[in-house]
Amino acid sequence: MATTLVQQPLPTLPEGWAAEKDFKPIGSLTKASATQRTIEPVGPHFLAHARRARHKRTFSEDDRIQAQERAKNVEEENESDISEPEDPMMLQREAKDWKAQDHYKVLGISKYRYKATEEQIKRAHRKKVLKHHPDKKAAAGRTEDDNFFKCIQKATEVLLDPVKRRQFDSVDEEAEVEPPTKKQLANGNFYKLWSKCFKAEARFSKTHPVPAFGDEKSSKEDVENFYNFWYNFDSWRTFEYLDEDVPDDNENRDQKRHVERKNANARKKKKAEDNARLRKMLDDCSAGDERIKRFRQEANAAKNRKRLEKEAAEKKALEEAQAAKEAEAKAAKEAEEKAKLDRESSKKAKEAAKTAVKKNKRVLRGSVKDANYFVSGDASPATIDAVLGDVELVQAKVDPEEIAALAGKLSGLKVADEIKAVWEQEVQRLIAAGKVKDSEIKAFKA
Repeated sequence: MATTLVQQPLPTLPEGWAAEKDFKPIGSLTKASATQRTIEPVGPHFLAHARRARHKRTFSEDDRIQAQERAKNVEEENESDISEPEDPMMLQREAKDWKAQDHYKVLGISKYRYKATEEQIKRAHRKKVLKHHPDKKAAAGRTEDDNFFKCIQKATEVLLDPVKRRQFDSVDEEAEVEPPTKKQLANGNFYKLWSKCFKAEARFSKTHPVPAFGDEKSSKEDVENFYNFWYNFDSWRTFEYLDEDVPDDNENRDQKRHVERKNANARKKKKAEDNARLRKMLDDCSAGDERIKRFRQEANAAKNRKRLEKEAAEKKALEEAQAAKEAEAKAAKEAEEKAKLDRESSKKAKEAAKTAVKKNKRVLRGSVKDANYFVSGDASPATIDAVLGDVELVQAKVDPEEIAALAGKLSGLKVADEIKAVWEQEVQRLIAAGKVKDSEIKAFKA
């Protein structure tokens, strides 16, 4: 079609329009310096020009027909996309009560609510205006029936203003999802029911993205992040929309300040109530969250396992220390007993040696006595003293082993000369060893 339009010759301009040759540059130019220029429409202006030429319309006729076609196209849009059934009671609403109306419902987009785009709001507005415009109702014989039309205009004004819409969304109870009841939780999916509730609350968050509630397979880190986010929730929710209207009478400034303070206190109170509501909702949710119970049980089990392992290690170390102490005590006792036995054995050995020495000394003394002190007849006291003096001297100069050896040599001898010979031999040995001097010997000189 575009090619066909281009190939058609340009139509003549409507009556009253100057020809192309009459167009002159801007400014005061002389007739001699003026130059002729050819002006042709391009783009959408060319298509509009061609459309007017083809249908032989004037500018005003074409504009009127295009407006009618655009209105018809709006009316023929898919009704399921925007429009909703209108409540008869809503149609009877007074325009002065606009603050209590549901703006989304008035425009027929209550299913979208805070998610509705600006384009959807504008399209809904156009539909409602075409349907409820006072001129259209006046044509049907209903004069002065513009209350609902004013409601439509007010709803559009609020929803297309970002600040006013944010204030309205802040108190839009229709967008809220009530926390599930115990009965609902008993019969439904715990995670699905609570997830809907938190998704509705997430629209008030200043921080995005908002952590998802998750399900029974969520990790401990995800669950902790979710509850940490919501227990530290930063909400943009305000309650200015519910403010009492401030009088604009400049003469009554005290009343104006009073209303402003009243509104500020009311907003502060509602904010505190909303925070308390959200905290209670979180407490109820976390109290029934099986994931938290499971994580807590696992943490307690791990803690108990560590505690038991620690107690077992401490018990083992204590047992080992006790065993080492007992072993040390046992070793000390055994050592003490052994030392005692050694002492007793040594004492017995010493006593035995002493006894043996005494016995051997008796043998030595007995040998000279048996030999009658080496004289015939009765020995004189001097002789006895001399012989026993040598015996005592020899005994004092030799050790117990030598005494035992000497006693062994003398044992069994009965002949005096043999006995004396043994003594003389021992004395000579001691003299040779330097233990005894020859001058000290009296009876056993060779």
